[in-house]
Amino acid sequence: MPASSRPDRRRPTSRPVLRREAKATPAEPRLILLNKPFDVLTQFNDDQGRATLKDFVPIPGVYPAGRLDRDSEGLLLLTNDGRLQARIADPRHKLPKTYWVQVEGEPNEQQLCRLREGVELNDGPTLPAEARLLDEPTLWVRNPPVRFRKSVPTAWLELVIREGRNRQVRRMTAAVGLPTLRLVRVRIGPWSLDDLAPGQWREVLLQ
Repeated sequence: MPASSRPDRRRPTSRPVLRREAKATPAEPRLILLNKPFDVLTQFNDDQGRATLKDFVPIPGVYPAGRLDRDSEGLLLLTNDGRLQARIADPRHKLPKTYWVQVEGEPNEQQLCRLREGVELNDGPTLPAEARLLDEPTLWVRNPPVRFRKSVPTAWLELVIREGRNRQVRRMTAAVGLPTLRLVRVRIGPWSLDDLAPGQWREVLLQ
């Protein structure tokens, strides 16, 4: 029998069966509001043994949306949702952030106007801020307490900014001759600190 007419007795080539891996169900978006205490780093690990968010928030998979300086206090948002994190932290969204600021000196109207119009800093002018004098708010006692100079009066301001530069509020008040002594963030967009004590957190429902 000619080779061309012989039946092909070879076994058919086996093809690997491609299996689709089951996609992990995405975690439900979570948003945590924390009252970050003074002298706590806005991160979960530190090789120098300093206090971090890990000491206060026992929730895996959440990360800070924005930052708050180690020597500042108040509202910090944490989430496991990347889009929400970007919306909160990205300066392009201009989410308003409200601070209560204890300053050294007695602010006058000219200084407040400079803050409202925008202040020239070494990295460029700031956007206009909302600035007003504030009666001394009822706050927790800071540990350690603020060091005052007996010969210099102090005052409280409420500042609302829509940027997120490094140490921006402190640099703004210093630029108009009002050094910051204590800085507490009380609100970010629609989320506020309310009655959270330092180190306490609560979860809010996302719609």
